[in-house]
Amino acid sequence: MSTLLIRNGTVVTLGEANKVIDDGALLIEDAGIKQVGKSVDFTGSYDKVIDATNKVVLPGFINAHMHFYSTMVRGLGKIEPAKDFVGVLNKLWWRLDKQLSLDDCYYSALIPLIDAVRKGTTTFIDHHASPSAVTGSLDRIASAVREVGLRASLCYELSDRDGPEIATEGIKENVDFIEKCNRKPDDYLKALFGLHASFTISDDTLKTAVEAAEGLDTGFHIHVAEAASDQEHSLKNFGKRVVERLNDAGVLGPKTIAGHCVHVNENELDLLKNTDTSVVHNPQSNINNAVGVADIIAMSNKGIRVGLGTDAMTVNMLEELRQALWIHHLAQKNPSVGFMESMNTLTVNNAKIANRYWDIGLGELREGYAADIILMEYYPPTPLNGNTFLGHLGFGLAEASVDTTIVGGKILMENRELRIGIDEDEVARESRNLAAKLWDRF
Repeated sequence: MSTLLIRNGTVVTLGEANKVIDDGALLIEDAGIKQVGKSVDFTGSYDKVIDATNKVVLPGFINAHMHFYSTMVRGLGKIEPAKDFVGVLNKLWWRLDKQLSLDDCYYSALIPLIDAVRKGTTTFIDHHASPSAVTGSLDRIASAVREVGLRASLCYELSDRDGPEIATEGIKENVDFIEKCNRKPDDYLKALFGLHASFTISDDTLKTAVEAAEGLDTGFHIHVAEAASDQEHSLKNFGKRVVERLNDAGVLGPKTIAGHCVHVNENELDLLKNTDTSVVHNPQSNINNAVGVADIIAMSNKGIRVGLGTDAMTVNMLEELRQALWIHHLAQKNPSVGFMESMNTLTVNNAKIANRYWDIGLGELREGYAADIILMEYYPPTPLNGNTFLGHLGFGLAEASVDTTIVGGKILMENRELRIGIDEDEVARESRNLAAKLWDRF
């Protein structure tokens, strides 16, 4: 067995019983954490020792709602202005995803995955769409995940917006990838059944998708009431609100992720709670699309598990966390609310969500858990302990640099130097070439 000791750092375990261990250490044995404690407790001989002096040692961050494919839109300027969210979809995202090739899918994942190593994000739950390149798209994204060495749960975004043949292909892509993951369980790749949103899925397609998912031991990943127009469409066309419709269809449940949930009412919150469905908050995206602010305070009061995603705005989870802190102050017109609800999305609930799919223990530094660990260089100007850590996280560490990233006991970056065996310059150059051709097709 290979052993790696990280010592002399400030070890922050996270989890509901978060501990801050001054002059702490942890021992990694192969892919898992063998022991956590004080540095003085480790006196053996180890294959490698990392000195974490002046560094905070944390679990790798988890992004609970991502769209890798959006990488290819960065800098695209020839977009007609949109006045609302549906306009953004029609004028930008649905034009983009329809033009994606399998190579585009691969490189659009590879770029943010590499960046994620630098930012300390080690696990993603992604939601993909490429209507002109459906079959095999999840395998191409999976190959990028494997090459970089991170973890990801993947799904294909099913909808009716591109016609019945593409919808049927989308169902098959989800089923094939889920079955592949089920046949050969993998600590790095998992699968969910992707659905776009209520307003782009007919009753027949929704029924077919739920039936196709039966017996696969999976959940669904879907955008829920991101904009008010989703509710308006559901009431007009189906006579019920979005969450009610999804509940009646059998979509909700312990392994399902409901992204956004900006426009939900009290009854819908009760349904999310009673079905043990996870909600994922995406504050930067909601601000950018001017759709509103999800009331995660009400959700948390209900006991709903609310995680944090970036919806492709960034791979930096601490950047997203800070936006969550500010947006709820503004939405509630009260600078003293929403702190713990926002903090818990990243520090507690994302691990709870991820551990519904991975059974290796993610998001906490604890004996027997996966060795997904980051080291951040940080010189605290005030006392750093269990009582003050969250303040340091939001107002100090969020602007600090990740020095080292480890996933499954494998060092992917050390001393800010990538060790993933990928030529980042070559990858970026090929991505630019593909993006230029994509933009010409746009």
